[in-house]
Amino acid sequence: MSKRAIELVVISDVHLGTYGCHAKELLNYLKSIKPERIILNGDIIDIWQFSKRYWPESHMKVVRKLLKFVAEGIPVHYLTGNHDEMLRKFADFNLGSLQLSNKLVLPLSNGKAWIFHGDIFDVTMQHSKWLARLGAIGYDSLILLNSFVNWCLVKMGRGKMSFSKKIKASFKDAVKFINNFETISAELAIEKGYQYVVCGHIHQPEIKEIETENGTVTYLNSGDWVENLTALEYNKGKWEIYRYSKDEMANTASEEIDPFESEDLNEKLNVNKLLALLKAEG
Repeated sequence: MSKRAIELVVISDVHLGTYGCHAKELLNYLKSIKPERIILNGDIIDIWQFSKRYWPESHMKVVRKLLKFVAEGIPVHYLTGNHDEMLRKFADFNLGSLQLSNKLVLPLSNGKAWIFHGDIFDVTMQHSKWLARLGAIGYDSLILLNSFVNWCLVKMGRGKMSFSKKIKASFKDAVKFINNFETISAELAIEKGYQYVVCGHIHQPEIKEIETENGTVTYLNSGDWVENLTALEYNKGKWEIYRYSKDEMANTASEEIDPFESEDLNEKLNVNKLLALLKAEG
């Protein structure tokens, strides 16, 4: 299968290490593209809920695929989120073509993009972190229950449903939170003179123009790989939301050579440098 050439890919809210993560689908997507630059916009690994008891091979394959991009010299920006906030103390650390940051300003052909995860706008995260963590556990449990219900629905010949989306649509406060999140992001981007603001965090894929009394900005959200299975793609001055399609990926090779067997990634990425940093921080 020929790979699609893409200038820029933005992925967020993968939540590797949780039951809700669609790692196999993400791996298929990563195998199908040939990106010039990758931005991982937070919550890629769910450190909040990480457990040695649950780390499937499919999750490890996603990590290996991303490392293979790094080994090939493709710039990969890992921007920290709330579920992987532990990495924020290593911000501005570089490992080969991998750069760890909290935010990024990226010049594009038709303007500057201000990219960050977005949890800074979440009041719960700022003032009741324990409540946010409890909510994350409840969300993961809901996704697990939803998966079982959808399995039953498919067996009965009925369409799938999303508990989370129904709940969000039913509560005015949830809709209001999303609207406020988008508006605040846009207002700050306009104030700073950026043409694009790119976020994750709320698991709501979106591209739209937001106009305020001070100007206009394009707001973008990459969605997630728990429910929506989406990413942002930028090509020739145009942004699009990629939505995973099982049929589209039917011809994607199910396996590829393990990069740890085919080449010495430790040498290419200078892993010793990272280990030394981790020991120093410890």
